[in-house]
Amino acid sequence: MRSALLLLTVLLPTVAAAIYFGLVASDVYISESKFVVRAPERTGMSPLGLLLKGAGFSRSQDDSYVVQDFMLSRDALATLDARLKVRQAYSNPDVDRLSRFPGVDWDDSFEAFHRYYMKMVDIQVDSGSSITALTVRAFTAQDALRINRQLLEMSEALVNRLNERGRQDLVRFAVGEVDAAQDKAKAAALALARYRNEKGVIDPEKQSSIPLQQIAKLQDELIATKAQVAQLERIANENPQLPVLRQRARLLESEIQAETMRVAGGGERSLAGKAAEYTRLALEKEFADRMLASAMSTLEQARNEAQRQQLYLERIVQPSRPDHAMEPRRLRAVVATFVVGLIVFAVLTMLLAGVREHLD
Repeated sequence: MRSALLLLTVLLPTVAAAIYFGLVASDVYISESKFVVRAPERTGMSPLGLLLKGAGFSRSQDDSYVVQDFMLSRDALATLDARLKVRQAYSNPDVDRLSRFPGVDWDDSFEAFHRYYMKMVDIQVDSGSSITALTVRAFTAQDALRINRQLLEMSEALVNRLNERGRQDLVRFAVGEVDAAQDKAKAAALALARYRNEKGVIDPEKQSSIPLQQIAKLQDELIATKAQVAQLERIANENPQLPVLRQRARLLESEIQAETMRVAGGGERSLAGKAAEYTRLALEKEFADRMLASAMSTLEQARNEAQRQQLYLERIVQPSRPDHAMEPRRLRAVVATFVVGLIVFAVLTMLLAGVREHLD
């Protein structure tokens, strides 16, 4: 009984493993590379930086995981198959049945191939340094190197697309703000010009200074004329100049009243009545001009920022071309099979001994 159990659990599995790993198992070549997705340092967090942060350009470690997900995605596999014929490489009939695709289950669908691909490509991200290690397994050294290189090139293209999309969004937003500010500034300028043409006024405050100076002169003349009238009335009441002076005083008072009504009358025709609406339109134009200047400054910053590459994939270790097959580790696999068989044999022996003891 023990001999049969030893044969089934230890000897036969070990011989089978020795035959498979020694004679049947195909060589597996491993190509390794390392890279990091980095972003340029920023000294301050400006509104433009906040916008970049919202676009996904602030934490390069997050983008490392984006690159990792892309490398293991179905899209990446489809591109690899279109460019390098990886399905054909992994389905080579010269490779043993257990190692090649589709293996023993005969499922050659794309989903099954993707599951097989994820076993052949391994990606590890170091959370401390953000360095990503890419490991590609293939049945020839050239295929492993080509797949590794192609994955890196595709990832660099992905990072460039992310950069381009971020730059376009950033500049598009700033250009939209400038266009809106230009429309508002143009509308405010047209409204002010239309008001000037309709009311026949350029600047009520500046225009009112001339009539006020004229009123001051007329008042001085009126005071002097009234003083002459008062003096003549005391000295020579019958002086023939008195009617002339009194008429002059009345004319001066009428002129002063007309000028005063022109400047500060209650109607809309006076400069004071026009000043309120003019001031409102002028303030709107000034505010629109300032908004336009601010938007143009933001656009300039956006263009300067867009000229820099926000993210870049830097290769730390170039894809290696393996000199010899790293897998399978044949002797280790046979020894492991033998050890596991011994453990199983020991466990089963103890169980059978316990059962016999219980039955006795």
